[in-house]
Amino acid sequence: MPRPLQRARLESGPNLDLNELIRRRIIVPGYRSEFPHSMSWTNNYTGDQIAIVQLSYNLEGIAVGWLKIEIDGRDQWIELSARERHFGGRQWYFLCPHTYRRVSTLWMPPGASSFASRQYWGRQVAYASQFLEPIQRAHRGKAKINSKLCAVGGFDPKEWDFCPKPKWMRWRTYNKAEEKFDRYEAMLNKGLTDVVLRCLGHK
Repeated sequence: MPRPLQRARLESGPNLDLNELIRRRIIVPGYRSEFPHSMSWTNNYTGDQIAIVQLSYNLEGIAVGWLKIEIDGRDQWIELSARERHFGGRQWYFLCPHTYRRVSTLWMPPGASSFASRQYWGRQVAYASQFLEPIQRAHRGKAKINSKLCAVGGFDPKEWDFCPKPKWMRWRTYNKAEEKFDRYEAMLNKGLTDVVLRCLGHK
């Protein structure tokens, strides 16, 4: 049975993914913002606006920086920290304002008034997938993996159950995605087998 909705869904509130912000050049390492950047989120089910924020940042330093979030007339300042990658360059992280952990994503679940790490919110929140039954979770997991790969490789997710390796993706990354996809596939196959056995048992 799916879990009762006693905790807030993280995905029902806004989130800030630092890697995505950098990919979209909303935040650019080595620079600082000249003007605030506006971002908004909408409810996937109702289409209603969840939140709108203004982002300003300073990443002119080599290892430290900051992000300013303006939301509902309040300002929240988030420290940013960079660590050297093993293969060169630097990886930027948020510092959670409560746990001081380095994280790539900050969340503001329904009812909250500020952003923080997933670890800070603890058992007050859960991912949407945690409310699903195993079969639903497997279908969702497969679709999410394929959609992500297709987005990177420029494929249409409607044409592929599991798309070919995107040109610039490392084989190690692709193989890990395939292994996870296969685990979801095994969950679905087991679920189908269980249904068949239950049906035969009732005959």
